[in-house]
Amino acid sequence: MPDGFDLVIFDCDGVLIDSEMLVCRVCAEVFTAQGFPITATEIARRFIGRSAAQMFGEIERDAGRPLPEALRDEVKGRVNAALAGEVEAMPGLGALLDRLQVPACVASSSDPERLRTSLGAAGLYERFQPHVYSAVEVPRGKPAPDLFLHAAARLGAAPEACVVVEDSLAGVAAGRAAGMAVIGFTGGGHCGPSHGEALRAAGAGAAVRSMAELAALLLPPSGAAA
Repeated sequence: MPDGFDLVIFDCDGVLIDSEMLVCRVCAEVFTAQGFPITATEIARRFIGRSAAQMFGEIERDAGRPLPEALRDEVKGRVNAALAGEVEAMPGLGALLDRLQVPACVASSSDPERLRTSLGAAGLYERFQPHVYSAVEVPRGKPAPDLFLHAAARLGAAPEACVVVEDSLAGVAAGRAAGMAVIGFTGGGHCGPSHGEALRAAGAGAAVRSMAELAALLLPPSGAAA
């Protein structure tokens, strides 16, 4: 953690909302039914933290044939429908945001429509808007640093004064490449017992399991002067 910081950049899926395995399951069902067999576990291992475009491209490469456009549309529609009906904010997030003394934003590999859907369903979109940034806004998605640097620039924060909260290896790599401090978050349902160790090995300065633990790093001690 830097001695002081001016901006907290949150990833969305797996940090603000516990949605990663839901998305992986839906994607696996659609791909497999359409003749591109893959499991939710493999999607989680390979693509969590990365963009849909990256996932589609690699599955096409593995299969040696293009994905039908209708399949891409079905994945997007099924994922958005599932997110609209099944996601909630991570426990304790609201209390953390209420006490956070610096600006916060969202920087996610998800496209803008999915971000509106998932954050809206969790009651978070209006809380972060207009500072909700998608990988479609930059040339390269995570693990490249482009998205985090874009978010910092939009809020006028120096990279070295930013803290990124990420659940994925790609996201941790992106944050470190951007010159930012990174906290790994392992409170999502997709995170196994060794996930925190993996995030630290990838460059996270710390790994936390809950919003309460995250608050202990981001908020001043109770009773301290603001």
